[in-house]
Amino acid sequence: MSTALKDRSMLLQKEMIASHFARLERAPENKEPVVYTFVPGNLVELIRSFGALPVLPEINALQSGMRKQSGDYIAEAERVGHSEDVCAYVKSDIGMLRSGNIGPAGTKIPKPDLLLLSYTGCYTFMKWFELLREEYDCPAVFFHVPYQGDGVLEPEHREYMLRQLREQVIPALEKATGRAYDEEALRERLTLAAEAEDHLVAVLQSAKHRPSPIDGYFGTVYYVGPLFSAFRGTPEGVEYYRTLREEVEERLAAGLGPVTPEGQLNDQKYRLVVEGPPSWTHFREFWKMFADEGAVVVASTYTKVGGTYDFGFRHNPNDPLGTLADYCSGCYTNLNLPSRIDMLVRYIREYEADGFLINSVKSCNSFSAGQLMILREVEKRTGIPGAFVESDLVDPRYFSSANIKNRLESYFQMIQARRVGGLA
Repeated sequence: MSTALKDRSMLLQKEMIASHFARLERAPENKEPVVYTFVPGNLVELIRSFGALPVLPEINALQSGMRKQSGDYIAEAERVGHSEDVCAYVKSDIGMLRSGNIGPAGTKIPKPDLLLLSYTGCYTFMKWFELLREEYDCPAVFFHVPYQGDGVLEPEHREYMLRQLREQVIPALEKATGRAYDEEALRERLTLAAEAEDHLVAVLQSAKHRPSPIDGYFGTVYYVGPLFSAFRGTPEGVEYYRTLREEVEERLAAGLGPVTPEGQLNDQKYRLVVEGPPSWTHFREFWKMFADEGAVVVASTYTKVGGTYDFGFRHNPNDPLGTLADYCSGCYTNLNLPSRIDMLVRYIREYEADGFLINSVKSCNSFSAGQLMILREVEKRTGIPGAFVESDLVDPRYFSSANIKNRLESYFQMIQARRVGGLA
């Protein structure tokens, strides 16, 4: 297979991530505290305001998947008793830990000074950090975010989260880092976060144009990486998103499509909306199946797992703790099924999509539960038939290239037939 093509922002992000992992490896000797947390509802600005470095275990797992390392890690975790049905991210992380804790960048991941669990709709995260607490024998703090069962954040929910931040999370960070809470430092971080979020939304909404200058799923998982992980609220993060926006606006002005691993996708025959995470172990192959058919993804729900910024949310430095509560509550995994359906319908209409696809991943119940109901409801409300494929996050045993390729080819043929028949 030829070398995958990458745009400038992808190369810049690779440098940023490598630098972060190198700094993590040196953290113990440099006396920099390390806090583990997760992507949905992460409190990175708060963590960094205490001078701590964040580690996000599911980012390590997905990057291990992209580097073809996760299969061996999963096998190691299953050897020590973890079930085949357990989340593949968890098993990849446990297997990596048991294999020396060498991260995907080839550097050693330091043990945590604190496990900070922001619970935003994924029960697996709770069990995951219980396992890590046993493995590392370290302190943990639990920040419970109420589920948006009725589709809204109630005032009492917000106050409940504020109390936890003041009475549990901040004291735990103070103890782990040896530093006092500095609200002004947090405000500075939140100001930087909001600036980066503005740039990201401009990039995401560029896909409303024809041709779309971005891929809103395969390409955008790279784009959201710094904002959803270690770089939100940092000058480096702002610079990355400013650079990314300039790059996308150049393509937009020139009428060019996104850069895919196989080349520029300018001839765009199909515009899709996608629900569900990608398969990281076969990421390039999966993307190529779309690109070969001239299919570009104009919007996706997975790329909102770390924040629904394109619906108006921005971190507000004038209400530092309140804005953290609002952010956590609105993450995609914390939304109920009607809200997720509304999001898909809105994307299909606003981005003028020809179709939508669900990739149901075997070991992620946070996404997979209710997806068939989502499929039926979106079809009913939009009149556009959907497609359904199945794979897994980072377990290579559950990616069937032939099966997925056949389903996609049949789906695109159906869309074309509807066009000819005047149904689309």
